[in-house]
Amino acid sequence: MAEAVEQIHRTASLIGPEIILLAATCLLFLAGPLVVTDAGQAAPGLRHCWGFFSLLAIVVAWVVWFGGSTVPSQGALFSIDDLAWYTRGLSLSAGIVLALILWNQVDDGHAAEAHACLLAILGGTNLVAAASDLVSLFLALELVSIPTYVILYLSRRDRAGREATVKYFLLSIFSAALVLYGMSWLYGASGTTNLAAIADVVRGTSPDGGVRMLQIAFALLLAGLAFRIAAVPFHFYAPDVFQGTTAANAALLSFVPKVVGFVALLRLIPLTAAVQSDTGWLPDESARSLLALLAIVTMFVGNLMAMRQKQLYRLMAYSSVAHAGYMLIGLSVGDDGPASGTDAVLFYLAAYGLMTIGVFALLSVATNADRRAKFDEDLRGLAQTQFPIALLLAICLFSLTGLPPTAGFLGKLNLFLAAWSDGSRMGRGLAIAMALNAAIAAWYYLRLVTLMFLEPSTEMKAEPQRIIWTAWLAGIICATATVWVFISPQWIWESLP
Repeated sequence: MAEAVEQIHRTASLIGPEIILLAATCLLFLAGPLVVTDAGQAAPGLRHCWGFFSLLAIVVAWVVWFGGSTVPSQGALFSIDDLAWYTRGLSLSAGIVLALILWNQVDDGHAAEAHACLLAILGGTNLVAAASDLVSLFLALELVSIPTYVILYLSRRDRAGREATVKYFLLSIFSAALVLYGMSWLYGASGTTNLAAIADVVRGTSPDGGVRMLQIAFALLLAGLAFRIAAVPFHFYAPDVFQGTTAANAALLSFVPKVVGFVALLRLIPLTAAVQSDTGWLPDESARSLLALLAIVTMFVGNLMAMRQKQLYRLMAYSSVAHAGYMLIGLSVGDDGPASGTDAVLFYLAAYGLMTIGVFALLSVATNADRRAKFDEDLRGLAQTQFPIALLLAICLFSLTGLPPTAGFLGKLNLFLAAWSDGSRMGRGLAIAMALNAAIAAWYYLRLVTLMFLEPSTEMKAEPQRIIWTAWLAGIICATATVWVFISPQWIWESLP
C-alpha cells in the first residue's frame, strides 16, 4: 500500500501542469451547469468569467512548467524529458492564444464546457509527450480526441456544425482503432507496454524474429496518427470540418492535433522502424521510403487543392495538409545527418502554430461589407477599411509562404537544410520537392495579400459592427511573435530536445 501511494505521489509530481489543467476542467464542467437554466440560458456576459478562469488556469500551468525543473525524471507511466518539456511550453503557449480566440465564439450558456474542453485538450497534448507506456500514451491520445468532439459541437450547432462534428467523430474513432491495433502488434513483438523496455527488446531483435511484426506496427501507427496530422490519404475530413466550425476551433484543429501526432510519431518511430546510431536515429529503408512518399504526396495534394479554394477556411484546411507534408520531411531524414530532422520538425511546429493560429484569429475579426471574412472576396480592399488587421494578416500569410522576415522562413529553411544535408538522393529529392511546393503555395497566399492591399472593394464598411478585442489581441500576439522569432530564434533552438 505504501509503495502504491509513493508511486502515485511520484507520478503526480511529474505532471503538475497537467493536474492543474484537468482540475480546472473538472471545476468548469461542474460549475457550468449550475448557472444555466433548463432552457440553456445564462446571464449575459458569463462567458467572460469562464474565459478569464480558463486563461488563468493555463497561465498558472505555464508558470509551473516554466519554473519547474528541466532535469529528466522517470516514472512508471510518465517521464519528463526534453521533448516533454518542450511540448508543454509549446501547447501551453498556444493554449493562451486559443483561449483568447475562443473567448467570444461560444454563447454564455455553453462557454464553461467549451473552455473545459480546451483545457482537457491541452492537458492531453502534454500527457502524450510525457507518456512512457503504451497504455498511458493511448489514454492521452483519447484525452485529446474526446473533448474535441464536444467543443466542435458546442461552438456551432447548425447543420454545418453537426456535419463537421460527426465527420471528425467517426474518422477519429477509425484512427484510434488503427493506433490501438498498431500498439497491440508492438506489444506482441516486445512483450511489454513500457516504451523504454520496448526499446531494449527492439535493439536485441534478430533479423528473423519480430521484425515483420514491428513493420506492421509501424504501418498501422503511421496510418492512425496520419489522421491527426491531416496527411494524405487521411486528410479528406479537414476541409469540411474546418468550413463547418468556428475560427477558434479551426485554429485548434490546424495546430494541436499536429503537435499530438508528430510528438507521438517521434516517440514511436524509433521503436518500430529505425536504425539507431551514436548521433541519433534514422528510419530504416522501407520506413523512410514510405515517409518520403507520404511527405511528397501530402505536400502536392494540399497545395494544389488549396489553389482551387475560394472559401477561406477550406483553403486553410488544405494549407494545413501541405504543412503536414513539410514536417514529414523531417521525420524522413531522422537525426543521423548533419542537420537534425527532429529539431527541424519541432522548430517548424512552433513557427506553424504562430502563423496559422494568427490567420484564424484575424479572419474572425476581419469585416468587409457587413460580414465576417469567409470567402477570399471578403478580403478585397480590406487594407482600405481595416489596415491594422490587413497588415497583421499579411505578416502571417508571408510566414505561411516562407518569406523573410518571418518565422516561417526559418522553419522551411531548417527543413530544407535537414533534407539536403542528408546527402542521399532521396533527401535531396525531398528538399527540391519542398522548394517547389513552397513556390506553389506562394500563389494562393500572396493572392490574398493582393486582394487586401491592391484591389478596391465595391462595397466597403468603414468600421466593423463589433470589435472582438480578445481575438484582436490573439492576432497581434501571433503576428508580432512571428517576426520576433525570425529576429531572435536562438531561444527556441536552445529549448529543443
